[in-house]
Amino acid sequence: MMKIMDYLKEEWVIPDLQGTDKRSILRELSSVLVKPCQVTSAEELVQVLLDREKLGSTGIGEGIAIPHGRLKKLKKFFISFGRSIKGVDFDSIDLNPSRLFFLVMAPENSAVDNLKLLSRIVTLLKDASFKKRLMEASSQKEIFQVISEEDEKY
Repeated sequence: MMKIMDYLKEEWVIPDLQGTDKRSILRELSSVLVKPCQVTSAEELVQVLLDREKLGSTGIGEGIAIPHGRLKKLKKFFISFGRSIKGVDFDSIDLNPSRLFFLVMAPENSAVDNLKLLSRIVTLLKDASFKKRLMEASSQKEIFQVISEEDEKY
């Protein structure tokens, strides 16, 4: 069973994303993963993520986006989470702004696990009360706890 909490740390949770477009949001979400992913800059991750976005937006609708990409050098997954209070145009399939972002950086040869992890995130986010708690949480710590509790349920 792929668990989100195996790959997400509290310090990689961003309660108040400032970005106003896709690139700036991706840069913020990437910035916390520069050290753990051992890349030289956030821009390196942003480029991988934007290349993936060209295949189709990861804005899956209902206020959610799950940008993801693969990196050769990674041995395991890394996840960051961000919340945009105002919402951002992320080319979402339902044309609504995205507010909740899970960014997933995956090892190069991880197709199966990658799908499992992405589908787990999607499954959790189908729960309206979970999304509501994420939007209402008042701090980084509280958001992390909300995700942790939800991840334990299933």
